[in-house]
Amino acid sequence: MTPEVLTPGTWTAEKVLEFIRERGIAYVDFRLVDLPGQWQHVTVPAAEVDLDTFRRGVPFDGSSVRGFRGIEESDMVMMPDPAAAFVDPFTAAPTLAIACDVYLPGARDRYERDPRFIAQKAEAYLRETGIADQSWWGPELEFFVFDEVRFGLGPNEAFHLVDSAEAAWNTGRPGGNGYQVRHKQGYFPVAPTDTMTDLRTEMCDELQRAGIRVERHHHEVATAGQAEINFAAGSLVQTADNVMAYKYIVRNVARRHGKTATFMPKPLYGDNGSGMHVHQSLSQNGTNLFWDENGYGHLSQLALHYIGGILYHAPALTAFTNPTTNSYRRLVPGYEAPVNLVFSKGNRSAAVRIPISIASPRSARIEFRTPDATANPYLAFAAMLMAGLDGIMNGIDPVALGYGPIDKNIYKLDGEERARIRSVPASLEESLRHLEEDHEFLLRGGVFTEEFLETWVDLKREEADAVRLRPHPAEFALFFDA
Repeated sequence: MTPEVLTPGTWTAEKVLEFIRERGIAYVDFRLVDLPGQWQHVTVPAAEVDLDTFRRGVPFDGSSVRGFRGIEESDMVMMPDPAAAFVDPFTAAPTLAIACDVYLPGARDRYERDPRFIAQKAEAYLRETGIADQSWWGPELEFFVFDEVRFGLGPNEAFHLVDSAEAAWNTGRPGGNGYQVRHKQGYFPVAPTDTMTDLRTEMCDELQRAGIRVERHHHEVATAGQAEINFAAGSLVQTADNVMAYKYIVRNVARRHGKTATFMPKPLYGDNGSGMHVHQSLSQNGTNLFWDENGYGHLSQLALHYIGGILYHAPALTAFTNPTTNSYRRLVPGYEAPVNLVFSKGNRSAAVRIPISIASPRSARIEFRTPDATANPYLAFAAMLMAGLDGIMNGIDPVALGYGPIDKNIYKLDGEERARIRSVPASLEESLRHLEEDHEFLLRGGVFTEEFLETWVDLKREEADAVRLRPHPAEFALFFDA
């Protein structure tokens, strides 16, 4: 069966049911997102799906979903959103995948910890403020494609190994072709050095069949198969839905070819990590509120205040935009990583960059470069929007607070000037402390709740402890003979 393109946001329950009948769909896969940001699913024969399914939902056990409910209150319901459906290209039987919202049984209230609900509340809060009626999001996800991945943990051992035929360390292997990608030189040579053009193109084909408009793809800077595929910007929830589908499609196309894709920010030592640069803007009645032909970087004062909110709250934001211990292996000062809490028209080490190569009233936007794709997109986008709105409502001036603009090479600044530039947190534990101290802006409009934030911090502290308490192989190399 040739998958049909379903345009996100345009489908009703009736249209989905008609599509199922006309296209011979055999199964419907209902999906929800857990707190860390991974899809969970249940599959139902298409013959069992009708309008009542969209009205009553599909029951599931919430106690088995990370960050949801305890076993004593585990009954929950996922309500399918017909506007978020696409044909799954990886199943043997024709299957339609549908993203769902999470509800409590009985009264059928929305579940406060559902990340999709938090994103929907952020969009509603934006409209309530009267500042804008729409936010636009264009994340750029980077990832690695490896030929082999091995890792193991035990009380007496810990190891990992990744490999790629195009990796710099494989120039000496038997049967090599001499076209391995040098460290930090993967951006972006043609074949035969770039071995993954066809693989990325196939990923793009599947993304487009799923209704996601692809703009470009290319090899990224690092050796060993680092890649990037860009897709068109959209509204907050729609774009978060697209990120979930994007990661699913990238992983499974790689698997189709016996390879494995990862969005882990720093799987390699000594080479570039993978980020998720997030372009964002606000509009009202179709007019881009970030544009000002005479402003710095063609940005309006409203956009500068939005930047002020992002940079002021960035230490707390990283708890959502960079939510793993591995995130901070990438965010290291002195390298290309965007750790500096400043804004700039061109400096890619700045946390906020203003794209100006094709500046226009339609395209004016900011780019927050710190995030990575281990983020739950619903939570990360919602948190960024709330920080930006706080900057607008409180008139946070990034210039007055010393956040730039800085258009010079930050690494060549003198010591005193360099010392005035703040950096993002150096660890997940530090970012969680900042979130505990600075989260009032997230609570406005009931978008986030204290209970949710406490749950998130507890979940992430458990992950941080799992890494912090374990002996590291490098410690044996450094200290075994101490």
